[in-house]
Amino acid sequence: MAGRECYHCKQWIEDGDAHDCWTTTEAALTEDLSEDLRDAWERIRETAVEFGDQRIYASGTAIMFSRDSCYFFVRPRRSHLQVCVFLGRAVRARQVRRVERKSSSKLVNVVHITHRDEVEPPFTDWLREAYELPDKLAARTVRRPKSKRR
Repeated sequence: MAGRECYHCKQWIEDGDAHDCWTTTEAALTEDLSEDLRDAWERIRETAVEFGDQRIYASGTAIMFSRDSCYFFVRPRRSHLQVCVFLGRAVRARQVRRVERKSSSKLVNVVHITHRDEVEPPFTDWLREAYELPDKLAARTVRRPKSKRR
C-alpha cells in the first residue's frame, strides 16, 4: 500500500487520507507577540530563509527550522523569543543563556531575543553556522584513503 509515516506521531497515513496530528501553526504561535517580539520574529525568519533550502514548520510550542534535521527552533514566550541553536560547539557570549549537549556532535545554545536589533551578528552568524553544520559533519565522516607506504 502506498503511504507515508507521519514525521511527528509516527502513524502510517495512506495516500489521500487527511492527517493533522499537530494543529499548531506559525500564526497561532506568534499571534499574541508584542510588537517588538513580532518584529524580532519576522527578522529571525527572514534571516533563516536567506540561508537556502529548508523546511519551516510549527511543532508543539516551537517553530522549527530544518534541513535534514532541525538546526534551530524558536519558542515564542510572553517576554522573549527563546531561540535554541544547534552547533558543534558551545558559544561563549553574553547572549547565550545556557548550553546543553544534545548528541556527541551537537550542543544546543539557548538565546533569548527581545528586540529586532538583537537579530544581527554574532547571533545571525550562529544561525548560519548551524545551517551549515550538517555539511561540515558529513565532510568529517568521509574517510580519506591512507597513503601507500614504501
